[in-house]
Amino acid sequence: MKQQEEIKSKFIRTQKALILKPSMGIGVKVSKTRIISGLSCESREGDYVLKTDMPSQVGGNETGPTAGVLGRAALGSCLAIGYMMWASRLDVIIDSLEVHIVTKFDDGALFDTSDSPPGYTEIKYHVKVVSPSRKEDVENAINEGDKHSPYLDVFSRAQNCVRELEIKTT
Repeated sequence: MKQQEEIKSKFIRTQKALILKPSMGIGVKVSKTRIISGLSCESREGDYVLKTDMPSQVGGNETGPTAGVLGRAALGSCLAIGYMMWASRLDVIIDSLEVHIVTKFDDGALFDTSDSPPGYTEIKYHVKVVSPSRKEDVENAINEGDKHSPYLDVFSRAQNCVRELEIKTT
């Protein structure tokens, strides 16, 4: 309960700041990823370092999760965090919350053996909430979380992806 009160207080304070100065909410982040060895990658952003890799059966070294694991975790954690933020903002008590992400895909597209798209063909998310609050209030908080979720938006809406290519010959 105390944590949710603190979340609500900081939510409202940030909301007020963004109302007064909307430009504070506009930003750019840069993540830098490089190949370490074979298919093993290291991604850095600020003080954070994440490692990704592929399974050995496709040539990876299995030194970290695949990019797909991180993508699903990004969606699941973004949803869970948003739900807690909105529940706190709306005074809905949450005792526990889980988000399960289930994706369907065809790896044949990655290996050029299928006409399927290389991304997910379906994403399902199952939200499990334990709360003493009224079901209608919990559902309202979850709906607000979905409505304002950055990664649900990223996964749901086509993004403008712009590639810049730099080649140095040796």
